Amino acid sequence: MSTIPDLHTHSTASDGTLTPTELVSRAAAAGVKMLALTDHDTVAGIAEAQAAAAPLSLVLVPGVEVSVTWGGRTVHVVGLDLDPDCAALRDGLAGLQEHRVWRAEEIARRLDKAGYTGALEGARRHAAGALIGRTHFARFLAEQGAAADVRSVFKRFLVSGKPGHVQGEWTTLEQAVGWIRAAGGIAVVAHPARYNFTRTKLRRLLGELKECGGRGLEVVSGSHSRDDYFTFARHATELGLLGSAGSDYHGPEQPWIELGRLPALPDGCTPIWSLPGFGTGARAAAHKSAA
Repeated sequence: MSTIPDLHTHSTASDGTLTPTELVSRAAAAGVKMLALTDHDTVAGIAEAQAAAAPLSLVLVPGVEVSVTWGGRTVHVVGLDLDPDCAALRDGLAGLQEHRVWRAEEIARRLDKAGYTGALEGARRHAAGALIGRTHFARFLAEQGAAADVRSVFKRFLVSGKPGHVQGEWTTLEQAVGWIRAAGGIAVVAHPARYNFTRTKLRRLLGELKECGGRGLEVVSGSHSRDDYFTFARHATELGLLGSAGSDYHGPEQPWIELGRLPALPDGCTPIWSLPGFGTGARAAAHKSAA
């Protein structure tokens, strides 16, 4: 594995188990030189992460992972190298956070109906930040012995057709990319292999991303296989998209995913971090001066 930027990670500001400070410290100890914090639908952890990174030989890239409804499915768009203080971005994310509150209450109601009481309070215990996500419910249910582990809980309770599944109604692709661009950031489709799209549907998603002003595809991901790296590198190259890489790290409870343990992008794939000024704060500064 080569030491390349890790541009997709989570903290306790969303559904990670390490605080932003702990995440940055662990990344630095692992030899990561550039790290993006991309919590779900919030930028609440970025200021702490930036402060933690300041005395270290690590560049902290401000980011976010935005929930999008596209083609009847939930897809995720990562925004990188953005201004976390941008009003348009924060206002857009606020709407998603309100939806997350409703979804958490509805998940708890359905789990209660299935015989698992106290799920909302249990999920809250596992959520250090303001947002409650499916992962917090999964940790609670695993703790209660409903399944062997978090991954098994998702399969038994939280996916389509299961007792605790609630279909999210998120923002549109155009809006998500618009918020990210308004903040001076770069929009990237996250972990494409997880959607199990046909080639035609994936190319349509990526084409629409480009039409909206998005520029990247997460080629290397903690949830991708070696074959996936080359498949998505080919899509990125053919469509003129930049390649990104990220572990999608959520915490040490998932030992098969570690910060910075990422292979190099396949040959011919242009790295997103090769953009002039990437990670220097220049984009956020330019946005602030233009606002």
